[in-house]
Amino acid sequence: MTVQPEGKAIRITLRRSVIGRPQNQVDTVKALGLRRIGDSREVSDTPALRGMVRTVQHLLEVEA
Repeated sequence: MTVQPEGKAIRITLRRSVIGRPQNQVDTVKALGLRRIGDSREVSDTPALRGMVRTVQHLLEVEA
């Protein structure tokens, strides 16, 4: 994913493990580009991405 100009990106960090989670949540975390606890990514702030984040919000930390 490409990072948008300032104010159009959010930083997501994986804070909890995906072990034992439903497959759709494991796949969503992988699609977000997160591999292990503590991994962070700066991603563009789009409606599609927000939906993905909402699916696994209990596993992530999100910063604007």
